[in-house]
Amino acid sequence: MQYSIQQIAFILGIPDSKLQSGKITILLTDSRKLTLPEETLFFAIETKNNDAHLFVRELYEKGVRNFVVSKLFPEWEELACANFLKVKNTLPALHKIAAYHRKKFNIPVVGITGSNGKTIVKEWLYQILEKNYNIVRSPRSYNSQIGVPLSVWQLDDETELGIFEAGISTPDEMEKLEPVISPTIGILTKIGEAHQENFSSLQQKVMEKLSLFVNCDVFIFDEDNELVSQCIDQMALSQKAFTWSRKNRDAHLYISAVKKGRENTLINYSLLDFDYSFTIPFTDEASIENAVSCLAVALYLHISPAEVSSRMALLEPVAMRLDVRKGKENCIIINDAYNSDVNSIRIALDFQQQRKVEHCLKKTLILSDILQTGIRPGLLYKKVAEMAEQSGVERIIGIGRDVAAHHGMFSMPEKSFYQTTEEFIASGEWRNFDHELILLKGARKYHFEQISFLIEERIHETMLEVDLDAVVHNFNFYKSRLQPGMKLVCMVKANAYGTGAVEIAKTLQYHRCDYLAVAVAEEGIQLRKEGISLPFIVLNPEVNGFEELFSADLEPEVYNFRILEAFVKEAERRGITQYPIHLKIDTGMHRLGFLPEQIPEMITLLKGQKGLKVHSVFSHLSAGESWHFDDFTHRQMDIFRQVAEEIGQAFNYPVYKHILNSAGMERFPDTQWDMARLGIGLYGISASGLPGLKNVCTLKTTILQIKQVSSNETIGYGRKEKLNRDARIATIRFGYADGLDRQFGNRNGKALINGQYAPIVGNVCMDLCMVDVTDIKAEEGDTVILFGEGLSVIELAESIGTIPYEILTSVSPRVKRVYIKE
Repeated sequence: MQYSIQQIAFILGIPDSKLQSGKITILLTDSRKLTLPEETLFFAIETKNNDAHLFVRELYEKGVRNFVVSKLFPEWEELACANFLKVKNTLPALHKIAAYHRKKFNIPVVGITGSNGKTIVKEWLYQILEKNYNIVRSPRSYNSQIGVPLSVWQLDDETELGIFEAGISTPDEMEKLEPVISPTIGILTKIGEAHQENFSSLQQKVMEKLSLFVNCDVFIFDEDNELVSQCIDQMALSQKAFTWSRKNRDAHLYISAVKKGRENTLINYSLLDFDYSFTIPFTDEASIENAVSCLAVALYLHISPAEVSSRMALLEPVAMRLDVRKGKENCIIINDAYNSDVNSIRIALDFQQQRKVEHCLKKTLILSDILQTGIRPGLLYKKVAEMAEQSGVERIIGIGRDVAAHHGMFSMPEKSFYQTTEEFIASGEWRNFDHELILLKGARKYHFEQISFLIEERIHETMLEVDLDAVVHNFNFYKSRLQPGMKLVCMVKANAYGTGAVEIAKTLQYHRCDYLAVAVAEEGIQLRKEGISLPFIVLNPEVNGFEELFSADLEPEVYNFRILEAFVKEAERRGITQYPIHLKIDTGMHRLGFLPEQIPEMITLLKGQKGLKVHSVFSHLSAGESWHFDDFTHRQMDIFRQVAEEIGQAFNYPVYKHILNSAGMERFPDTQWDMARLGIGLYGISASGLPGLKNVCTLKTTILQIKQVSSNETIGYGRKEKLNRDARIATIRFGYADGLDRQFGNRNGKALINGQYAPIVGNVCMDLCMVDVTDIKAEEGDTVILFGEGLSVIELAESIGTIPYEILTSVSPRVKRVYIKE
């Protein structure tokens, strides 16, 4: 659907007499995701970390002409063709427009909230109901104050059912989302501790979530949860309730029995005194609860129990995150077989564009038919072709009858089309992929996992799963602790602490990190080759390394007179002037750096030359994480303050100052200068125990073999461990060549298998190790977590007397890195 800019002004209560004509089809809040500038309305939203007003001119130069702003900059007066709609706050304006749009549709709309399971329920409802309705639903987990209105904006004249999820992290947020979604049917999923830190009690959070349902016709919840039931009574919502229960036979939906098998679960239920059953291909408790919520909605919408049963049996796992993997022949694969509706394609193409910083990679899209859109195929594939073209896709491979029939819509220089996935595989075209960035975007029925299997490089079944969303969360978490205007330097040395420097640097660049830091020039040069254009600090440059630094535009740390004099001489020889350097000061750590008493001589040397320019002066805290050494830390900061002031006064240009690392930002947020350096905290580990970070890395492998071993037998090399009972011993695919320290052997370490800890027994081998699974329901092929959620790197490090840095950076290059993003 589209609105005129005059209609938008009317919705916001703004006079439109001076507005130039324009049509709006896209609401944009992220300047990096621009697609159709002439039809875009940009909302300049201010947050604690960012002010989107700063990107207005950039967007104008790219063709955007319509803006919702909360302030006007004088320099915008020259943007003669722009429409500026000035409001008090741009986020409520976004909500107001989306709420107005929602009111135009008299259709059933499902609103889903809770702590866990929202996205699963939304996607399973789509799987169950797509044959009956043309459905618009939240892309991925677009459930925030920004994501919800953008989701609702997708509603159009073809829509017959809306399914939207809403998440909150602070009080009073849900009342802002309720009129935007305006659900007719509500679902409250499982309530847990997520985002609890901003609520005074679990009850307060439940009450806040329930406010989504104040105007709905019916809402569905588990009445066995006593807290939820009490809150519903307090809010006088019980008359709207459609309850399900495992205990109360009088509930609207009584779950009479749950029978778990090896790979599926049979659920018996009663409705209006009739008994029915269905089977789901899952056995975990969360899936059972989510399936019952979906059952209730389907029955309320008059889907017959028999039809519900047949569709429940076909439910598929929801891959809520796309992942990035290394492909064969120097390709990179972005696997997003999550769904294939139009909006998810736009999101996936945007993510592909984020990754396209390495210019030698051709952008390739493998796309299946797009199902159940309600849009005429001609218009649908014309729209998809336009999105792909705007995103710079150079090669399109279409799979499916409809996309093949509309091949003429696609104008890429390379294109091919097939009726089925099997036909594409049989053609052998996939063998020709070379130096390509391949986006797999297919509906579930096309089984694109078969394609992924063929083109993915397979090094080792073990993988280090790196959550890019968690990296962004942690980046913003620390950024929010800085004063406005402070710059943040992120450490990507040592292969980004073992996570993979290229993908981490790409992510940080996309999210406008100010600086990156590497240990040696080679690390920076490699990232330059991958298209990273951010400024770099090289922390340990070599005396003879000026050529490498200069050719790759890398900025060296200078820590003694030997390297300073060498760089001065080399800059003079080359005729280089004002090359940026970063001066390291030793304030007490006694590793690298100029001593305070050397500062006058250093200043004299620098003022007598023109080749180098001091960009920053910094130092490093020895024990900022420890309360025990606070006196020493404050002494370091006092010394640094004096030295930095002395250096700053010596030059007639500004010099940045920084001393805070991750621990410093956590514990001394009021002691800030111009920059701060983020290291281990970016990867989800707080040096001081500060809550609020998200786990970034999960190291996984599998069980190769399980055998019964008798008491008094020994395990592994050297016969170091003798069993004191009959035991089930599992051999797993991970050894010291993969990064497992041999100190973890003989029950000093453990792994996590099916939610239970399994001690490592015997000596760790080069490629394998053994764990005791006697008391665990484990089978060959089961997943083993070596660290991640439930088994922290900090806990592992402490068990062998080392630090988390060593655990992370020890993961071998032969362990495949897989990058995931919602």
